Amino acid sequence: MTPPFQKVALIGLGLIAGSMAHAMREQGLAERISGHARSAATRETAAEIGLVDEVTETAAEAVRDADLVVLAVPVGAMAEVAAEIAPHLAPGAILTDVGSVKQAVIDAVAPHVPPGVHFIPGHPLAGTEHSGPRAGFATLFRNRWWLLTPLPDTDLQALDRLESLIRAMGANVDTMEPPHHDLVLAVTSHAPHLIAYTMVGVADHLRRVTESEVIRYSAAGFRDFTRIAASDPTMWRDVFLHNREATLDILGRFAEELFVLQRAIRMGDGQHLHDYFTRTRAIRRGIIEAGQDTAAPDFGRSAKAD
Repeated sequence: MTPPFQKVALIGLGLIAGSMAHAMREQGLAERISGHARSAATRETAAEIGLVDEVTETAAEAVRDADLVVLAVPVGAMAEVAAEIAPHLAPGAILTDVGSVKQAVIDAVAPHVPPGVHFIPGHPLAGTEHSGPRAGFATLFRNRWWLLTPLPDTDLQALDRLESLIRAMGANVDTMEPPHHDLVLAVTSHAPHLIAYTMVGVADHLRRVTESEVIRYSAAGFRDFTRIAASDPTMWRDVFLHNREATLDILGRFAEELFVLQRAIRMGDGQHLHDYFTRTRAIRRGIIEAGQDTAAPDFGRSAKAD
């Protein structure tokens, strides 16, 4: 069977792009896969492990003759990369991205997209605390959501091709408006990551504890905080700088909720605390029922090993 894409170019060779390469190869979705990373060390590693068919010195080389181009670089680098590859994009090619912020990516990339190239912004809601070309695995996207934020003039045939590819990699697809995406992700991902980084930072300030008890006796809650806070710092720096308004809005709401809980603890209001925890626990159960995690002790994170 002829693969749906003849050549896929991955710009950035970290966890997401690497997992796409594994999934596309496993499912026979591309005839050839090229890749480029800014770091020479990353390019060398990708070539050494055979992550893609061709590792190029420049992004322009990677995208030449590609019918699908994926921007898997930090949000802050999107504009520069888009400007570099724009003159080399093939007419009719699909250009997408995997950034955690969508409106800022659209503002950065869309002005550089030449006529005849179909720009369809995207964001796979999948990941681990690991990064780099060795981190990827074929099942990363299985039963996870991949959000697309098509522009008003998006070609429907191109959109259908991209959706079919994403589903073939095991993901579920949904579409939404870019500002709505950014607000939703501020709640479900961005603010939680910032809170995790902050909590680990608090522990770090307590050096007499951090150097002994906190590390040695880490309970599940703190272990999860440190897992989240182990994510790529460059990516998260750019996420917060480019989704500033939505993140600050959610952090303000969080501070209000935290104040109410502080008061309940100070006043000894056990009933309020019990009712609050009961109500919020239902959200965790809903996540499990939706198939986005498991009730297993490791939250299903051994899937890579399986």
